[in-house]
Amino acid sequence: MDVRALQAPATDEPTEHPLVGTGTRLGDGSGTGLKDAPPHSRNNSGGGQNNIGNSLNAHSHTKLAATDDDRPSSSDGGFEQTPDSELPPIRPNPAPAPTASERVIINVSGLRFETQLKTLNQFPDTLLGDPRRRMRYFDPLRNEYFFDRNRPSFDAILYFYQSGGRLRRPVNVPIDIFTEEIRFYELGEEVIDKYREDEGFIKEKEMPLPKNEVLKKIWLLFEYPESSKPARGIALLSVSVILLSIVTFCLETMPQFKHYRYVNMTNSTNSTDLKDLKKEEVEVPGFGDPFFVVETLCIIWFTFELTIRFISSPSKLAFFKNIMNIIDIVAIVPYFVTLGTVLADSSKSKNQATSLAILRVIRLVRVFRIFKLSRHSKGLQILGQTLKASMRELGLLIFFLFIGVILFASAVFFAEADANKTQFKSIPDAFWWAVVTMTTVGYGDMYPVTVGGKIVGSLCAIAGVLTIALPVPVIVSNFNYFYHRETAADDDGVDYKHVDSCAYSADFEKEEGTELSANFIEMEDAMPDERTKLRRSDAANCIGTASSKMSSVETDV
Repeated sequence: MDVRALQAPATDEPTEHPLVGTGTRLGDGSGTGLKDAPPHSRNNSGGGQNNIGNSLNAHSHTKLAATDDDRPSSSDGGFEQTPDSELPPIRPNPAPAPTASERVIINVSGLRFETQLKTLNQFPDTLLGDPRRRMRYFDPLRNEYFFDRNRPSFDAILYFYQSGGRLRRPVNVPIDIFTEEIRFYELGEEVIDKYREDEGFIKEKEMPLPKNEVLKKIWLLFEYPESSKPARGIALLSVSVILLSIVTFCLETMPQFKHYRYVNMTNSTNSTDLKDLKKEEVEVPGFGDPFFVVETLCIIWFTFELTIRFISSPSKLAFFKNIMNIIDIVAIVPYFVTLGTVLADSSKSKNQATSLAILRVIRLVRVFRIFKLSRHSKGLQILGQTLKASMRELGLLIFFLFIGVILFASAVFFAEADANKTQFKSIPDAFWWAVVTMTTVGYGDMYPVTVGGKIVGSLCAIAGVLTIALPVPVIVSNFNYFYHRETAADDDGVDYKHVDSCAYSADFEKEEGTELSANFIEMEDAMPDERTKLRRSDAANCIGTASSKMSSVETDV
């Protein structure tokens, strides 16, 4: 029997199917029935199945009931074989490919945002731009992505995608919190660096390392105490030697540790009268002096450390431009000058007076060794950076003080001119009084005695307080800036973890290899029935069931 004999006549009314119901159009939905449908929609399989049109793809495997009267007889009890029955079985149409107009709903701590998929696809290397990475946070029950993060920050994060890469921190979000949000959404290090520059942070210079492996290890050992435990041990030894050198420098000036000698004030070499002898301090130490021995040991370490760092440095020119290395050089130079003076004294040089004058100046330079501690102290480094950044404000402060000193020194001199016991003999003599008054030190060695002088002194003190107070907030602000920058640099290595909205989603995806679509999705009508079967304790099954009941929805934009 020809299968075409079973076709319904073409009419304008919709063709009904017994299992589908009234109003369901068959074929291509044009109302012409199976006659005008594609050839494969007219196929009858040998198992008694009837595939009806493209509009019934979801029910393509439904068996259609047939009575014994309608079933043609054959030797095998089935349908007669026809050329059309040899066509391959009809498969459901694949889901439409995701388009850029699909929407994405993002829930950030209860605040919902809606954007388009093409907006997020501009940055595929970020968390929201990568479908697989953002799928971890998808909530199939609510049909949205959920992030338990800072809500005010996400306004700027979403604007970053919408504007094509412009990132601006909201004024009500602290810098450290916003930086943490940028790292969580994985916007990239380049974006973070640009954001920090916009916020006023100075980009840290990359510190090069020697190419030679041996020199690299030596450089890290002596230059970066945080690189390893041996490096910290060397840093501790260096700090101990610095402190020992400073203590020695201070103790050798105490009277009980000084050395004296008597000098004959007459030309007679045979004079033994004590009146002809003068006691004077021996400023040039001898080789047997304990302080000189300790100083020698300290200088040996300083010289060894400086030489090793110079040999292993990646750039010799940059090595000498570093202020810390300049301090190290200045710290060891006085010793060699002192050594030359000792040799000159032992040879009875005629220029001993000149040598002693140079020695006094050089010994004063030894006090700068204390700045060697700044290599191992973050606080001293922050203080130095603050002073360097505040040079303009410090110059302004000195300029204001200079004007005030001249003004009030002149005023108090003329106000005290008629006093008999005045201590202001000249304007330069009054400079000292004006300085200690404006800085609110007030030693009390000089003070006005007349009414006019006291009025000038009062105005001088008030002006000094105002003058010093004006630049101080700027200097404090610079200090806070460098302090927070150093703190932020220490926190860069911290990894921040996020609690998944679906606790077992990551494990399920890893074990089952399930790939879930990252497009905006909508549950079908059958989804509410199955949703009642879901439990939060079985989150993996939740995602698996949801993914099988989802279909992409395109929006007209």
